[in-house]
Amino acid sequence: MKSISKWPKRRFSSAVVTMFCLSLFGVLMAIANSPHNSVIAQSAQPAAAPTRYEVTIQTGVPVKMRDGVTLIADIYRPKATGKFPVLLTRTPYNRRDPMTGTFLASHGYVAILQDTRGRFDSGGEFYPFKHESDDGYDTIEWAGALEYSNGMVGMFGGSYVGATQMLAAISRPPHLKAIFPYVTASEYYDGWTYQNGAWMQAFSSTWTTGLAQDTLRRKAIPFMAELNELMTQLPVEKYQMVKQLAPADYAPYFRDWVEHERDDEYWKRWKISDHYSKLDIKALHSGGWHDIFLKGSIGNYVGMRKSAATAEARDNQRLLVGPWAHAATSAEGKIGDVTFGKSAVLDMNGTIVKWMDYALKGIKNEFAGDSPVKLFVMGENVWRDEKEFPLARTQYTKYFFHAAKGANTSSGDGSLSTKAPVNEKPDNFEYDPANPVPTIGGRLCCGGTMPGPFNQQPNESRQDVLVFSTPALERDVEVTGYISVELYAASSAVDTDFTALIADVDQNGYARFLTDGIVRARYRNSTEKAELIEPGKVYKYTIDLWTTSNVFKAGHKIRVYLSSSNFPRFNRNLNTGEATLRGTKMVKARQTIYHDAEHPSAIVLPIIPR
Repeated sequence: MKSISKWPKRRFSSAVVTMFCLSLFGVLMAIANSPHNSVIAQSAQPAAAPTRYEVTIQTGVPVKMRDGVTLIADIYRPKATGKFPVLLTRTPYNRRDPMTGTFLASHGYVAILQDTRGRFDSGGEFYPFKHESDDGYDTIEWAGALEYSNGMVGMFGGSYVGATQMLAAISRPPHLKAIFPYVTASEYYDGWTYQNGAWMQAFSSTWTTGLAQDTLRRKAIPFMAELNELMTQLPVEKYQMVKQLAPADYAPYFRDWVEHERDDEYWKRWKISDHYSKLDIKALHSGGWHDIFLKGSIGNYVGMRKSAATAEARDNQRLLVGPWAHAATSAEGKIGDVTFGKSAVLDMNGTIVKWMDYALKGIKNEFAGDSPVKLFVMGENVWRDEKEFPLARTQYTKYFFHAAKGANTSSGDGSLSTKAPVNEKPDNFEYDPANPVPTIGGRLCCGGTMPGPFNQQPNESRQDVLVFSTPALERDVEVTGYISVELYAASSAVDTDFTALIADVDQNGYARFLTDGIVRARYRNSTEKAELIEPGKVYKYTIDLWTTSNVFKAGHKIRVYLSSSNFPRFNRNLNTGEATLRGTKMVKARQTIYHDAEHPSAIVLPIIPR
């Protein structure tokens, strides 16, 4: 593993941010037919060479929705007689992807790539999630009835393109038989826009900014048509654009997202997890340990495996989780600052074909086995098949926080131990919203700070960061599954945040990010209702750190950081209790973290016996 001695300042221009956001789908779906190993290639069984087809392409195909809006698609299909399964992707990132379309069609599928409503060549107005169920249903049923379709439709794609699959699935179109949602969510409040009540500011801001570029282009076209008329006006000083576009015209949903900071009715209409029991489709759910939507990827698998409408659907849920972030993986398997090896490279188009061969054509390949879960175990950097998730053999173990002199900075004496605390004084730090702890890698997307595992050492010298570490481990320790922190804390403010982050620290002090979490105090009991806290009162908080899979090697340390900010991944809590949208006043908060017999603060780790 490669480590870094200090945090690299990797910032990008607005143009680069825009290009990243708008091309994200293309990156996720790019063909990886290079010599390096792929996840699927490693487990594939020898088979006779399948038929390869020449491909015919039809571009700019109109598809009319139930409300009269026309969406535009490109169709790639085998140049052969007969009927074939359809593979559909519906994207806001520009449908033009001839490499993917041609690859899928050459393998015996009708590939349909469509611009979603209000994006690029499709009509209507774009508003995330709002039209995807109806438009998805209408497009799937149209595709299933094409003369060269055999009536079986599968969907594929990552990020928002995964959302178009899940939202279409809950409308239950009869022709939809299988999906492959990659790095996507199970709902769009928790795990997409908010986490435990805290706004995921970096993602919300950069993603919507990227989307707004095409919206601006579309809205500018009518203005250009007015230029001839404008140029005839005298005096020439009157020449000006007759209309101005406000930010709300580019991305009106951005304001709605921030305004609806509670999990209210605005969000519930798009909550995928409420519909698992009605779904009867096969699904390959794929996520990344460093991906911003990991919670949803795993949640969709667990939920559908347990509750899907039929036994066949429940038995045909699959989970694939690699070390990936919400960005491209290099040919060497580098994610963030860490090279995981070529086995970490996902052959995306190959995986689509393998999954759909099994789900739509009944071909007995690696997806037909009795181990539905495939996990990349970091630290050892190997793939492993499992029967379930979370693993049945998990031993949930509390590692308690300890400190005698104080855990502030890595120079303190903060420690982690399975031994419960007895009489220990609390730790204190001051949280100043004007000087938040900066985000270093982790679960990010779409511009600015790079996502993935990076060295957390630069934050270890801050007085507002408490550092707790085990001694150097005498043996390997595997942590695979759900992680949480049980924290007893008080604050001088009426509202504040508490954050937690876990890292794998090697013998050189390199602290590799694994996973993190946050809780907003006013939403400690429920994200549907805000409840301010009483200054000075001790509360128990649960911080959900989602999941990971990592082997802490002998000689390494398990390290946990506690603080009250992680910016810009999450917006700063101003400590006043004001709503996020309109808050401007900042106050400092004095935070007290307890770890004694009455208040046994701890991180709960899913230990896997070895």
